[in-house]
Amino acid sequence: MRSLVIIPVTMATYVRTTNEGCCSVSFLKFVLHIFNFIFFLAGCAVLGVGLWTVIDKHHYVNLLTTSTYVATSYILIIAGITVLIVTVIGCIAVRQEDRCLLLIYTFLLLLIFLLEAVAGVIAYVYQEQVISELEISMNGTFTSQYQFDESRTAAIDRLQRKYKCCGALGFEDWHYSRWLKENPEEKRKVPDSCCKTETLSCGVRDHPSNIHDVGCIRALERQIKDHLNILGGVGLGICLVQVFGMILSCCLYMTIRDYIRPKKHYNYER
Repeated sequence: MRSLVIIPVTMATYVRTTNEGCCSVSFLKFVLHIFNFIFFLAGCAVLGVGLWTVIDKHHYVNLLTTSTYVATSYILIIAGITVLIVTVIGCIAVRQEDRCLLLIYTFLLLLIFLLEAVAGVIAYVYQEQVISELEISMNGTFTSQYQFDESRTAAIDRLQRKYKCCGALGFEDWHYSRWLKENPEEKRKVPDSCCKTETLSCGVRDHPSNIHDVGCIRALERQIKDHLNILGGVGLGICLVQVFGMILSCCLYMTIRDYIRPKKHYNYER
């Protein structure tokens, strides 16, 4: 009677090792570490631009009828904070060669990509609406809200001082303002912030030699459009960087997945 003999045979063959040229795990890890560093700096830039918009330009938001301008800034702030968190996850995933973390990392890159793409597109599309929105709403805001809404009054005065302008379309707008109509004892014809040299009650004279005679609409329009260009450029520009990150993380994931360690195979003999 023959006995069953099991002879172990070690097969040294494998499909892919971790060090095969430009698709090796070590190479991809090195490139992803560099990408994460660049991505971290890009996230700081996105966060900085978003915060700059909210802090420096929030005074003029009260003069706009929609929140699109502010929404774009907050989207970039959220994206920037998420980038900083994602870079930490990416470094851990790459260092430990953790496929689960790499999937999470890739998914978060896609999420940030969508956020920044939306912010960029909104910024560029909104530029076309800025002119019509300002023309429709700004004159009404100047003439009806000045001295009756504290935040808008402060925004109007700040705008007129900064851009050396007076009124929405021109200084004549103040002649029809609610502020003067409901205060007949008021001697000023324009707010003091219209004056070339601002002093107490300097607005009693509305002659061009004393006040700025250009309207504020064009100045604010240029400012907002320039800023929207920056927001859109930053949002869409960082999107391109993230495409490389998603490609690299997917390559590393597949390289780790396809790596097959040598296995023992058995021959059966009777």
